[in-house]
Amino acid sequence: MVMFRSLRRQIRNFSDLVAFEHTIFSSSFILIAIVVASMQKYEIPWCGWETFILCVLALISARNFAMGFNRLKDRDIDARNLRTNKRPSVDGRISLAALIVFNVFNALIFVCVSYFINTLAFYLCVPFLIILAFYSYTKRFSAMAHWVLGVCLGLAPIAGVIAVMGEITLWSVFLSVGVLFWVAGFDLLYSIQDIEFDKDNHLHSIPAYFGINATLWISRLCHLLAVGFWVGFVYEAHLGFAAQIGVALAACMLCYEQYLVGAHLKNIPKAFFVTNGYLGMIFFICILVDSIGVMYGD
Repeated sequence: MVMFRSLRRQIRNFSDLVAFEHTIFSSSFILIAIVVASMQKYEIPWCGWETFILCVLALISARNFAMGFNRLKDRDIDARNLRTNKRPSVDGRISLAALIVFNVFNALIFVCVSYFINTLAFYLCVPFLIILAFYSYTKRFSAMAHWVLGVCLGLAPIAGVIAVMGEITLWSVFLSVGVLFWVAGFDLLYSIQDIEFDKDNHLHSIPAYFGINATLWISRLCHLLAVGFWVGFVYEAHLGFAAQIGVALAACMLCYEQYLVGAHLKNIPKAFFVTNGYLGMIFFICILVDSIGVMYGD
């Protein structure tokens, strides 16, 4: 019983480490890619259990590696920041050795899963891991870190298409670039919370460089571009009315997110965690409804 409680505590600690509940940000768009790719390849919105399970394992292991590596690299920074100094990687709940093992384990899982998906996935798995790890270094020398984070999450739909079709399609590029700007836009808002800390610790971010007002406008531009690329995705993939509704709803939710933060900075956590989570799932549901409608000839 004691061993069981200890195991549960460690699982909870690692879940807190990678904020596992936020996997929804990545999962929604890989699911969108899988559904659209499956429709194009099989004419049904389902890729089969084998491919789906492999995609889930790849998503979880890649995200665990990305988050774990970030926590490993940022241990010194997180320890000095009041917002982050209670993370398991710095408060003693997870040791340095355990953190390293966690990263190596998830990287190996991702490589192994990629091997079983297809040849292109296996060839790209290491470059993907390098990109995910690179993000953790960018804030030390460039304010482009917000967009590098967007690239990292934008890899998810690309990976979904590769898994189903064994190639990278133009519509998946539009979808992924939209994710890039979506993520950069909300990361810009989120990083406003650390503006003074970044300045004091010589970390690079748009808020630290240009201030809050300019950051809000840059974030709005990013979200406008995100919607534009998602429109391109719907057009290039030849999707229907429900998918168009999905883009419109996503645009409305991004406007609401910008309104929340513009009204008061205390709304940043709500805008970040709630609005973005709903956006991805609503967009996915609309794409799924659109695909089912096509399948049944509606």
